[in-house]
Amino acid sequence: MTQWSANINVMLKAIRPAGRAMMRDFNEVDKLQVSKKGPNDFARRADQRTEETLQEILREARPNYGFVGAGGRETKGDDPTRRWIVRSLDGLENFVHGLPHWSVSIALEYKGEIVAAVVLSPVIEELFLAEKGAGTWLNEARVRVSGRTSLEQMVLGTGMPAGTSGNLPMHLKDLARISPSAGGIRGLGAVGLDLAYTAAGRYDGYWNRGLKYWEMAAGLLLVKEAGGLVQSIEADANPMHTGTIIAANSEGHAKFAKLVRDI
Repeated sequence: MTQWSANINVMLKAIRPAGRAMMRDFNEVDKLQVSKKGPNDFARRADQRTEETLQEILREARPNYGFVGAGGRETKGDDPTRRWIVRSLDGLENFVHGLPHWSVSIALEYKGEIVAAVVLSPVIEELFLAEKGAGTWLNEARVRVSGRTSLEQMVLGTGMPAGTSGNLPMHLKDLARISPSAGGIRGLGAVGLDLAYTAAGRYDGYWNRGLKYWEMAAGLLLVKEAGGLVQSIEADANPMHTGTIIAANSEGHAKFAKLVRDI
């Protein structure tokens, strides 16, 4: 495996114990299913504890860096050019229901650009890692986006918003328009992992709406460093600003983007 920077090593030092802590809590979730409220409260407390642990470890190593956690809560650092963007539990509903598709992620932003990212899937012990200019890695193997360019062969990932979401009508229109042209659509419920899967070629493309920048920060770099293209659904805009995203391999992106944008 390549030689990682000091910042990546700090991120690994933080995310590994965080993943172990979340796994201990995940193994307790099934005991709480008798209570409707219990699992959700338990998961949120676990999420908060893990975020606090991540912040403590990262702050100790880089006391001048800023920190963004759940809900966009930000702690400013003395260095205004650098901040950690952390998602301590991506896929809370999956976690609560005992589904293994959830993750912990850390991204490092420098002057508005994500330059390092780590996404950990604790249940299946997969660690996705990327650094600007160094590619994307899954555990100790280099990964790249898929090579499929024919829409009818492409399996696409997306989110499935709740019925209370204001994005639901638009998303249903997306599904009705895109499904007939695609090889399949999956909605597994964890943005960071979905983008990691796109980076590793498991998904051929991914789109979503109504996202927060802390949900997608780490995943964006994973896709880019794996050779993929990432754009906002709105033309010439930054996904971190708009909350919309289209990600795919460079060859298939144009067809996919045209379909998503309905142009």
